[in-house]
Amino acid sequence: MKVTIWGARGSFPSPLVPGVVQERIRSNIKRFVQQAHGDLKNETDFFSKLARHHSGGYGGNTPCLEVSAGSNSVIIDGGSGIRPLGYELLKGPCGQGQGEVHIIFTHFHWDHIIGLLFFTPIFIPGNRIHVYAVQPELEQVFRMLFQKPFFPVPLEKLGSRIEYHRLEPRVPFELGGMQITPYQLDHPDPCWGFKFEKNGRAFSHCVDTECTRFTPAELGPDLPLYRGLDLMIFDAQYTLVETIEKVDWGHATASLGIDMAMREGTKRVVFMHHDPASSDEKIAAAESQAQRYYQHQLARADLAEGKVSEVQWAFGYDGMVLEV
Repeated sequence: MKVTIWGARGSFPSPLVPGVVQERIRSNIKRFVQQAHGDLKNETDFFSKLARHHSGGYGGNTPCLEVSAGSNSVIIDGGSGIRPLGYELLKGPCGQGQGEVHIIFTHFHWDHIIGLLFFTPIFIPGNRIHVYAVQPELEQVFRMLFQKPFFPVPLEKLGSRIEYHRLEPRVPFELGGMQITPYQLDHPDPCWGFKFEKNGRAFSHCVDTECTRFTPAELGPDLPLYRGLDLMIFDAQYTLVETIEKVDWGHATASLGIDMAMREGTKRVVFMHHDPASSDEKIAAAESQAQRYYQHQLARADLAEGKVSEVQWAFGYDGMVLEV
C-alpha cells in the first residue's frame, strides 16, 4: 500500500501569504551565501539540507489522503486537499468520464468536506463517485453542500453519478483490494478512524481524535485500530500545553501518539491535522518538543528496564508519500 497526504492541515485552509514566502526566500539566500559561500555548485546540496520550515513548509490544505494498492485507490475525506488530487485524477479515466472514485469520510466537519465543491471529477458526466460513511447523514450532507445559496450547482445538476454506502461500525469491508475496518475515535461529533490491511501489512488513519481513551481497557472494541500497525497517521493539532487548555476540542498532541505507538509496537507514525493558526516555525518547534519527549520516554524505559518499541516518526506535510 502507498499513502499520499494531499492535505495535512486541520480546521481551515491556511496558505502561505506572499510576505512569508518573500521573507523565506530572503533568509535562504542569506544562508546560502553564508554556508555555501554563494557557490552554485553547492546549490542542490544546500537546499536538500534545509529544514522543512525553512523551505516548502508543511502545507495549507485540509485533510485528504489517498491510499493506493496497485492500480486501485481509496480517498479518505474531502478537505481542500482533494482539489489538487482531482486534477491528478483527470489524467486518467476520470478525465474521459470513465472514472470510478471511492471516498470514505471520517466525519463531516467543514475541513473534511470543503474540497468536494471543487473536486473536478464530480462534475464530469460518466464518472461514478462512491462515498462511504458510518454516519447516516451522508446523503443529507451532500444535498446541503450542493445547493444555493451555498453553491451555484445543485446536487441534481452534477455530471457524475454519486452512490452512497453506509458502513457498519467495526465491521470489515473490501475496497480496492484492501480490507478496511471503521473504529470510533474520540471527537465531539461522531468520528471514525479506519484500519487498512493488505498482504499482512496494516495502516491506520487516526485523525480528529483527542485520544481520551488510551488504555486497552478504555479503548475496548476500538483497540484493534492501534494494534499491529506498520503505519499510523495520528492527530497532532496541538502542543502538549494546548491540549490542556483545549480539553474536549477533539484533537491530540504528538506525545500521545508516540506513547500509543511505543506501547503497541507501531513501526512508523506520521502526525498531521496541524492547527491553521500555527506557522511552519511553530509546527517545527512542536516537532522538536516531540523529539525531546520521545528521547525522554526511551531513557525512562531503559532506566526501568521496561519493554517499549522504538518508533520511526515525523510530522506530515502536503505531498508526503508513504510506503506501507
